[in-house]
Amino acid sequence: MDPNPKNFPILSYVMARLPSIQRTFSTTAAAADFDLENPPERDARAQEPHFEIAERMPHLKNAKLIAAMRSAVADVAQTRSVLKTLGTRPDHETIEVARFRVSEIDAHSSKESAEASEDYKIYKAVISLDEMHEAYEKMLSDAERRLERIYEAALAGNETIDEDVAREVVEEEMDEEVVAILKVAEAGKKAIERVDLSGRKLRIFPEAFGKLKSLIVLNLSNNQLEAIPDSVAGLENLEELDISSNLLESLPDSIGLLFKLKILDVSRNKLTSLPDSISHCRLLEELDASFNKLTYLPTNIGFELVHLKKLSVHLNKIRSLPASVGEMKSLRLLDLHFNEINAIPNSIGKLTNLEILNLSSNFSDLSELPETICDLTGLKELDLSNNQIHALPDKFGRLVGLTKLKVDQNPLEVPPKEVVAGGVESVKVYMSRRWDQIVLEEEQKRANEGQVQPQTGLLTRSTSWLSDVVSNVSGSVSGYLGGAGKSNTDPYLNQQL
Repeated sequence: MDPNPKNFPILSYVMARLPSIQRTFSTTAAAADFDLENPPERDARAQEPHFEIAERMPHLKNAKLIAAMRSAVADVAQTRSVLKTLGTRPDHETIEVARFRVSEIDAHSSKESAEASEDYKIYKAVISLDEMHEAYEKMLSDAERRLERIYEAALAGNETIDEDVAREVVEEEMDEEVVAILKVAEAGKKAIERVDLSGRKLRIFPEAFGKLKSLIVLNLSNNQLEAIPDSVAGLENLEELDISSNLLESLPDSIGLLFKLKILDVSRNKLTSLPDSISHCRLLEELDASFNKLTYLPTNIGFELVHLKKLSVHLNKIRSLPASVGEMKSLRLLDLHFNEINAIPNSIGKLTNLEILNLSSNFSDLSELPETICDLTGLKELDLSNNQIHALPDKFGRLVGLTKLKVDQNPLEVPPKEVVAGGVESVKVYMSRRWDQIVLEEEQKRANEGQVQPQTGLLTRSTSWLSDVVSNVSGSVSGYLGGAGKSNTDPYLNQQL
């Protein structure tokens, strides 16, 4: 729960000096005298953890400055206390199950029973806990930036920081060209369609950028941006957004309001997830989220991004793909190398326009491929190297358009190494013949099982003949015993016959 000193050095230092409210009392009277809202300061003689940042930023030892900083992070401290009580953040699999069950219960309106109603509350609580942890992580980033500005203001001679000082700090961090662009936009004399501010060491994404309604292409790559404001939704005509190579840990939900967006590059950041709202960018054709810390993709990402042609999510920590990926019927390139993929969904066979598929370097996690991968008849390049695959799917020979195949660094048994050494055409021929042999053996097996059927027919005909004979005998005996012209049938005798 506590902020990581490496990621939030100032915040960690300040929160370590927050007064503790954990007290033990020997008497009820002592407990009654304790003021929870104004707890006493800790004993200065108590041993405190060592922080290197105190040596680099000596003003942090100033009592007035620390007091101002404590006040600035009161919300963080309060949220931390709440989360410590509620528990650690649920893992992604748990959240996905909870969301699925909630949507299922909502769809069937099955909250009428007491048990269903109780389960619904539990699942909603799990989702709420995850959202609280998500908000807390964003709160930490905001608090760290707030403390940095307070410290900078203190260096400039201000003991505390107010809104005017904060605005001055932000303006100082803004590039001169950024200011010029915003002034032109405010004047309204020229429609700005392209802005390239890459490599400017920018730390702030100006809120005012959301007013550039005419903007079509925005490049903010290779900067030091830590957050994208919600005002980005104001770029209603934006088609290309490049925010790669920054320090982003999350994307705002408002990014889903960029309905005209076609190309989005968020690679080389610190993203742990993509917002579910990204699925609302239905015109998106290229999405690059490589070189991040993603552990999963949004569950419904494939249902709405039906125009996506390139999806690059390599060098992440993704363990599985949502089944909805199979709905990306326009997809031509899917790059998943250097992840932790342990299974490929059967729905991948629906990607009939896929031309390039890279599943390499998932190492011990990926040990087999689904048979449906053989339905990718348009596939031209397939990289399966550096995995634990023992055999290619039986119908692999159906990939007639395949021109490049990499399967090195796998414990491959089917096809044999000598066949693989012959190249992709050799592999396709071998797998085709192997499949023909499998089919032939299956047909022979069915033929052998079918030989039993004629014997069964003969037995049926024999039984029918015997029945007729018995019937004739019964009639003859009956006639003999009863005389001509009189039928006096004996039921018992008929039964015996």
